[in-house]
Amino acid sequence: MKYLIAGLGNIGPEYKNTRHNIGFKIVDAFAKASTSSFSSGRYARVAEARFKGRTFVLIQPSTYMNLSGKAIHYWLLKKRIPLENMLVVTDDIALPFGTIRIKAKGSDGGHNGLKHTIETIGHSKWARFRFGVGSEFRRGHQIDHVLGEWTPEESERLEERINRCVMAIRSFGTTGLPDTMNFFNNT
Repeated sequence: MKYLIAGLGNIGPEYKNTRHNIGFKIVDAFAKASTSSFSSGRYARVAEARFKGRTFVLIQPSTYMNLSGKAIHYWLLKKRIPLENMLVVTDDIALPFGTIRIKAKGSDGGHNGLKHTIETIGHSKWARFRFGVGSEFRRGHQIDHVLGEWTPEESERLEERINRCVMAIRSFGTTGLPDTMNFFNNT
């Protein structure tokens, strides 16, 4: 069984530690826990990790956030992964810091990476994993918040939250989406 885990973010050192790149951070942690490493591929950095007989194809699109769907669609087809085995990991300003919300389908919620993926695939009936980055910003400063770096308080808690995310992704591949949602949502 193969799974595509797409961690969304922006390439380049200026984005490395921003809230918007939490998808990259989470798939990095998954690869590291599996002793896998990323290499350059078409439209994305790619790694393959194995866990309990499953293969997880991890991607970090190099198309920038707003064109994420291009990389996701390409790797779904290239690796012949069924859509029900895809999970897109992204940031969410509507959730408090560190909150996990996994859904079987849904809207883009104003997230450009999800929006482009929906447009590219043609529908929104695929799983997404949203990580709360909080909404502690002044009106009109949303971009500054998501492209800003973690506060010292957030940085202190980030490793534990990311480890929880790795556990949730493993669960997605081994116990399935419904059980994963029941166990990990809002934790």
